[in-house]
Amino acid sequence: MIGAAALLAGCVSTPGGLEGGGRAPSFVALQQMCGRQPVDFGAYAEPVYFATFDAFVANRRGRLPQDQFCEFQAALAQHYKTLGTSSDPQVRNQWVAWLNEQRAQAIAWRAAADPTLRAG
Repeated sequence: MIGAAALLAGCVSTPGGLEGGGRAPSFVALQQMCGRQPVDFGAYAEPVYFATFDAFVANRRGRLPQDQFCEFQAALAQHYKTLGTSSDPQVRNQWVAWLNEQRAQAIAWRAAADPTLRAG
């Protein structure tokens, strides 16, 4: 299942890493946009960042309301706390499957707002 997250992560243009770059905000800055303390997603930080960044692009381009963007981030944090930190591999697999669904949703939001993702 982690391979699917890696596959999705490579599908669209994203910043080089968690620190952002160019005009892309860092992961911490994206999390702080909703007034919350940044969450340490451990080994899952990069795919969570990519999902958050895609949702941010949709938000910035007016296709995803701010409250929905913040709810998306809150859900990521809550599911990670509940599932992603478990010592049970089956529970962590549930987290990865759910994260893949969220990543696909974020890509869809971004594609609706970013014409460069529809040009292929």
